[in-house]
Amino acid sequence: MSARSIPVRPRRNRKNPAVRGLVRETQLSPADLIYPLFIEEGDTDTPIESMPGCTRWSLNGLIKEVGEAVASGVSSVVLFPAIVDSLKTPLAEECYNPDGLVPRAIAAIKKEFPQVVVITDVALDPYNSEGHDGVVEKDEHGELHIVNDQTIDILCQQALCHARAGADIVAPSDMMDGRVAAIRQTLDDEHFDSVSILSYTAKYASAYYGPFRGALDSAPKGGDKKTYQMDPANAREALREADLDVAEGADILMVKPAGPYLDIIRTIRDNTDLPVAAYQVSGEYLMIKSAAKDGWIDEEKVAMESLIGIKRAGADMILTYFAKDVARQLKG
Repeated sequence: MSARSIPVRPRRNRKNPAVRGLVRETQLSPADLIYPLFIEEGDTDTPIESMPGCTRWSLNGLIKEVGEAVASGVSSVVLFPAIVDSLKTPLAEECYNPDGLVPRAIAAIKKEFPQVVVITDVALDPYNSEGHDGVVEKDEHGELHIVNDQTIDILCQQALCHARAGADIVAPSDMMDGRVAAIRQTLDDEHFDSVSILSYTAKYASAYYGPFRGALDSAPKGGDKKTYQMDPANAREALREADLDVAEGADILMVKPAGPYLDIIRTIRDNTDLPVAAYQVSGEYLMIKSAAKDGWIDEEKVAMESLIGIKRAGADMILTYFAKDVARQLKG
């Protein structure tokens, strides 16, 4: 008697929610999510026109929002300041003011929620009168140039200011060469060796950042950021940046944006033992929001699916404006 042919039926592993849960390969939890929060001076909270559902928080509003995030299961936040024009200067001195907006926000969060991981953006664009991530010089032809090493000196002061205020992690997003090593040395020399560095390792010169720049009024006044942020066409270059950041002492590597760069997330994941972060940026967020508003997609389901896709690509943690809402869904 010949053996009968046994049909292959993968659907058996999909037959009900319990079985699907048993065989699920990628797990997303609230602990994987980092919540970006915008802050500003004053006593009122300002809805952000370019990012519906997001707000520039006063310090009082910030504490309330962090409390809601914690209640949803989110345990990490990252701060982005909207700085008034009168404080913006060519050398961005306000970025390391110990009484500035970010240090006060860090202290306020840590006072109310000491268990929350506070991450801070380290870059000059919110404070720079030119709107660039570094110090700007013009040559004899009027062309803009970003001065790498002078910028790093200022970034080190900014990172140290945040560490002194109580930040758990500093996240240099500027893409200057050598800044991770310099910041690590500065923090260690000042006995902040426990403060981690989450480096924006592969930050692309992306068109997806537009709504964010509207949220902070931080668009460049001239030129663009293509001389320091990465070319969207390049993948191998991300590995070079990752190798440098690892050698310089980064604790976490980040890819930004996330959704259009899933291949980069996977490439870095496969080539490092460090944790990998990914930033679902404002343009990704707004596309989902806009399509959902017009009734073409289900916002909750698409947001969840987009984050699972980022996690499946290899991200250990995800910065997303959906963090609070998705965490609530995950808690059920």
